[in-house]
Amino acid sequence: MSDAAQPTAAEVRAAAEAVKTALDRHLAAVERRSGEDDPAVYEAFNELAAAAEEYDELLYDRYDEVTPFEIPGTDDALPPYQGPDEANALSVLLRRDYTVVEPQRLLAQAQRVADLEAGGTGGAGSADTVHSALGVLFGEFEPDEISSRHKEFGLEEGDSTLWVTAVDTPAEPGEWLDAPFDQADPHRVVCRFDVSVVFDDELDDDGLEGLDTDVDMDIDPDVPVPLDDTDDTDDTVDTEDADDVGRPSGARQAGR
Repeated sequence: MSDAAQPTAAEVRAAAEAVKTALDRHLAAVERRSGEDDPAVYEAFNELAAAAEEYDELLYDRYDEVTPFEIPGTDDALPPYQGPDEANALSVLLRRDYTVVEPQRLLAQAQRVADLEAGGTGGAGSADTVHSALGVLFGEFEPDEISSRHKEFGLEEGDSTLWVTAVDTPAEPGEWLDAPFDQADPHRVVCRFDVSVVFDDELDDDGLEGLDTDVDMDIDPDVPVPLDDTDDTDDTVDTEDADDVGRPSGARQAGR
């Protein structure tokens, strides 16, 4: 960083004072908290994290020094729940991102569907652009089928998330269709499921940490394995691991 772009010593000092103030506010919020999910504590935590991050950046830019503090990530945490104690009505919100990587494949698959709907006459003509092809495919197939067959359609999957939110009363038919996502309130999320390649990257970085690669298997290749020892395989699923069965790679869950 050039000298002209460096923060001043006064700016670094002001950032340090902001951290001190945020610490006092956080402690005060903790001392006055009304329960485990007190919104005031959550807000004070975020303010402290932001102040500490700002100070750390300015300190490094000015003096090439860092702090010993590491703010724990909050990606897995849900904000304080403010919905009904017992959820009698739910709203499920789903987002999946895709990239069109093979437009010609997308167009060909959509045209095939359009032709079948037109009785094989070839005169449907409704899949000659990417926009119209997307309309044909997403109108024909359920979202889960699109996800499982995305490569067939020339698509590449990006991040996805599913929110299960609590609502006070069931919506009337057609009530929210004009603005379906206006009521997506994180404070009413009962549970959420996120899928992203960044979670795979974290596993790649941390997966081998602490793994003992010098395990002595103590196997003599000249000694045959008794047949009765090979029939004791336990095919039951440990109930402690049952929640992970069927969960896609790169998935992360957050719940209450």
